[in-house]
Amino acid sequence: MITKTIQEENLEPNQQFLTFDLGLATCLVSLGYELWNLDKTNPKKVQFIFKRADGIDMVVNDYWQDNLEINARTLFDNQKMLKNRIYSD
Repeated sequence: MITKTIQEENLEPNQQFLTFDLGLATCLVSLGYELWNLDKTNPKKVQFIFKRADGIDMVVNDYWQDNLEINARTLFDNQKMLKNRIYSD
């Protein structure tokens, strides 16, 4: 899922979906949305930068309304992958 970084190619602000929420980021990755990059400039939290795609806003709303169903193993595998990305160089 993670194919490019902002350093390789810029992503316009209207092409981005940004979140600091690990749970939401995990759900988005699990549902196939493209994680573009991690912004680690704030030492206390990481911002996840996704490439905006059709349906992403609906998924975000469903997440906050507790209306998503995702395979548990997929969810936890992707959360582990994101944590590894957060804590790696």
